[in-house]
Amino acid sequence: MVNEEDHLRLQVLVSGLALEAAWSLVDRLDEDLGQELPYAYDHELGFLTSCPTNVGTGLRASVLIHLPGLVLTKEIGRVLRGLSQVGLTFRGLYGEGSEVVGNFFQVSNQTTLGKTEEDLVDHLDRMVRQVIEYERRERRVLLRDAYQVTEDKIWRAYGLLRYARSISFEEMMNLLSGVRLGAALKLLPGLRVYSLNKIMIFAQSAHLEEAAGRKLPPGECDVHRATYVRRILATEGVVIPDKEPPQSGSDAVPDP
Repeated sequence: MVNEEDHLRLQVLVSGLALEAAWSLVDRLDEDLGQELPYAYDHELGFLTSCPTNVGTGLRASVLIHLPGLVLTKEIGRVLRGLSQVGLTFRGLYGEGSEVVGNFFQVSNQTTLGKTEEDLVDHLDRMVRQVIEYERRERRVLLRDAYQVTEDKIWRAYGLLRYARSISFEEMMNLLSGVRLGAALKLLPGLRVYSLNKIMIFAQSAHLEEAAGRKLPPGECDVHRATYVRRILATEGVVIPDKEPPQSGSDAVPDP
């Protein structure tokens, strides 16, 4: 990105928890451009950026992570406070200034001064893996202590997405969060996370307008969104399980 918050921003996005791979790619690009462009650099402070909070390495490493278990068990506040105490921060789906939607949190380093890029990436990676373990633990708690409530919430979310005739982006994202949780817990057999990711991207307003070939008023956009979601979910072979729920504390509770 040119002339955004800083004069030049290099950005690499990769799927999965692959911070090292992303850093390797953007570092190589930075080295190549640095041979041609006169970066503003101070040997004591590091890179001099337009935004003072980016001075130093200029590196902002982020991980977008889905944390419905922590939200449903009301443990998310404690975890987010813990992140702030170790130099990390969180943002919403679209980064700085955006709200958290669909239980997606963007976790990133808060400071760029006084540490190397490798240290920042390694620290974020270790902390995010710890958060993932907290999330897995809370999902097990949901299955153990609130199986029927959780299952009902997931299937209600799927039913609304599967048959709604009009739906806003925010409502869709919140329902997708429940369905995504259901897919991870094997409570919605046959549903692929790939399809949910596809919905999350292509059901956004600009994509719907591109598909329609014209500008869509908000109400009509919601109708187009619902139509798109129904079409994608109709291709998924979701199986309605015919089984008794596991008893509390049973060994039948799966590990997500």
